[in-house]
Amino acid sequence: MRPLFIVATVSFWLLLLGFATSGLWLPVEVAAPLPVAASKAYALSEVARHDTPDDCWMAINGEVYDLSSYLPEHPSEPEVIVAWCGREASEAYRSKMKGRAHSARADRLLAEYRIAALAP
Repeated sequence: MRPLFIVATVSFWLLLLGFATSGLWLPVEVAAPLPVAASKAYALSEVARHDTPDDCWMAINGEVYDLSSYLPEHPSEPEVIVAWCGREASEAYRSKMKGRAHSARADRLLAEYRIAALAP
């Protein structure tokens, strides 16, 4: 009975160690950005026309995002985002207005709403 216990215990810990370190040896899956026409770019004046909750565009880090459909899904109140609709919001996105950066998950989610580059 003792050898069975030892084999089971060692197997358990090896399995647990394998799961714990799987992030180190499994390939990382990187989501490809959604295709956007290379020539598509909007000026900040065009972004400014989309400043309502039903039509909310923002310029963040040189890219233009249509966040209209995301407003109801945002973890905090939609008003946090609505205040930045139609505006350049890079600093607001970087600091979340509380000095904290958004997570990597938020960055990946934001990429799904990209519609164009911001024209110089």
